[in-house]
Amino acid sequence: MINQYNNFYLCIDKINQNLLITLLFMTLQQFEYIIAVDRYGHFGKAADACGVTQPTLSLMIKKLEEELDVIIFDRESHPVTATLMGRKVIDKAKVVVFNTRQLTELTLSEKMLASGELKMAVISTVAAVLTPGIFKFLLSKYPSINPIIEEMLSETIVERLKKAEIDMGIMVSPVNDPDLLEIPLFHERFMAYVSPDNPLYVKEELESTRILDHPVWIMKDGLRQFDRSMLKPGERFVYDRMYEGGRAGTLIYIVNEIGGMTIVPELHQNLILYSMQKNLRPIVNPEVGRTVSLVIRKDYVHERMLNIVIEAIRSVVPVQNQEKMIRQGNLKL
Repeated sequence: MINQYNNFYLCIDKINQNLLITLLFMTLQQFEYIIAVDRYGHFGKAADACGVTQPTLSLMIKKLEEELDVIIFDRESHPVTATLMGRKVIDKAKVVVFNTRQLTELTLSEKMLASGELKMAVISTVAAVLTPGIFKFLLSKYPSINPIIEEMLSETIVERLKKAEIDMGIMVSPVNDPDLLEIPLFHERFMAYVSPDNPLYVKEELESTRILDHPVWIMKDGLRQFDRSMLKPGERFVYDRMYEGGRAGTLIYIVNEIGGMTIVPELHQNLILYSMQKNLRPIVNPEVGRTVSLVIRKDYVHERMLNIVIEAIRSVVPVQNQEKMIRQGNLKL
């Protein structure tokens, strides 16, 4: 009799386990569906992307809404948009799906890990220097990897990393976010790009403390000229923030056409026409620069892919700029 009871409870446990697995799978599938609808703003397009019929996708989302007792989408809007509570559900769903894929990747072989989609975000002032080289490296050595690289503001990169919408970000350190891991890639100086018509052109180097005695072309809060008189009491001029929303190349074009001066990251000098490189001046006393880092979520587990990206960046950045950064050996997560 005791054995019969034991067998009965073992049977019930097995049924509960199978039910739990089924429910978990269904929920993950439903999460994929709501993420797709959010991405495409259309139930039909989302169904096509997920490889199911529109009625199936709509039914599964409806069941999820009933289970959670919340309306996720405003179906009257065109394109379809998330409700206020629906946005919170979708953001959480993205993280759950991201972590589930991470668990799956833990069981894959190293060969399998060096393949698939790689979503990266890069700040504008790094994109022009690194993106072509990263693509070239991956296409030649790891053709099974499908890189998708977008330019974004630093704040957007942090937000999308935390929502698990991208795998990696390349941006300026420090980010100082407890949920993210920063991996220093390289350090570069800032240099002044001076028009031959500017009085400072005759100098071989420029004092960093005197730069703002003269107007400097920047892009922060719109393309404009900036000088010391525009600083608020106690405000410090942050060199890297001058590019928010634009590229250093645009500022160089402005100086060439209108005159004046701007500031560019060191690695951009190779993107400047050789005949124009004579317009560059080092900034000294003290020297100013920035550290560019690869930023990932702390729960990121795709170690092989991470090291491939670092290897790609090493192939682009001059060795002297990699001093005191990660230069050799695989990074362990």
